[in-house]
Amino acid sequence: MVQVGPQRLHVTWETLPEDFVLPDDPVENIQHPFLAAALTDALATAGRITPEMLVASNFGLVSTIGGQTVVKAPDWLWVPRVNPVLPGVNRRSYTPYLEGDGVAVVMEFLSDTEMGEYSYRPTYPYGKLYYYEQILKVPTYVIFDQKLLSLAVRRLEDGRYVNESPNAHGHYWIPELQLWLGLWEGERVGVVTHWLRWWNEAGHLLLWASEQSLLERQRAEQERQRAEQEREVRRAAAAKLLAMGLSIEQVAEALQLSTAEVQAQQETEHP
Repeated sequence: MVQVGPQRLHVTWETLPEDFVLPDDPVENIQHPFLAAALTDALATAGRITPEMLVASNFGLVSTIGGQTVVKAPDWLWVPRVNPVLPGVNRRSYTPYLEGDGVAVVMEFLSDTEMGEYSYRPTYPYGKLYYYEQILKVPTYVIFDQKLLSLAVRRLEDGRYVNESPNAHGHYWIPELQLWLGLWEGERVGVVTHWLRWWNEAGHLLLWASEQSLLERQRAEQERQRAEQEREVRRAAAAKLLAMGLSIEQVAEALQLSTAEVQAQQETEHP
């Protein structure tokens, strides 16, 4: 039972009926799928997504209230552990407690046309805020208004959501993920905008796969240049040692060069 004021809602956790038609609403803001993908990308790149987790966007969360099936599909969600599905079976929706843990984090990206993300409607089909707070009891509810660059994080305390305060950098601590969440302006997939991004406990930004790949290429190039510079120094030293009368083998051993490299250096100096 879920107690809300004078009401008593009979909530059960049942599998979504096979004939239930999931809503297929058009995306109201073209940026929303990109925002959700960026959040997941950074977690995956950092190795923070494991097979038992459920990380999804626009994915139906199911409950049965008074015999009526209710489904809400947040823009992004995270569940720490779900039961595995059979091979070849696609998960169509998720019923908390029946199919695994309760939903730990949900995010809604504010639409341009309505404020349903703040709706506290306590009757069918139920407002989103009411549903996440009173039915699913999601510990962390995030609402992001990309137009106004407003980020709100709410924590469930004693059955009601309470607004969290950011740190000095404007980042909010998300305890379920042990990460900070905040805004970051820049480019991804050719789009320059303000993105929702993760920072670890030490304040280091979690990179997207494209950023990690670029960083690794830059490190590899720096290492190649460093190695080449060191080799040039050894070759110059080889020329001096050869001029002093040391043998090719002695120079190669002293400078950790191959005899072929020392021979080539000798031929360069004395063609």
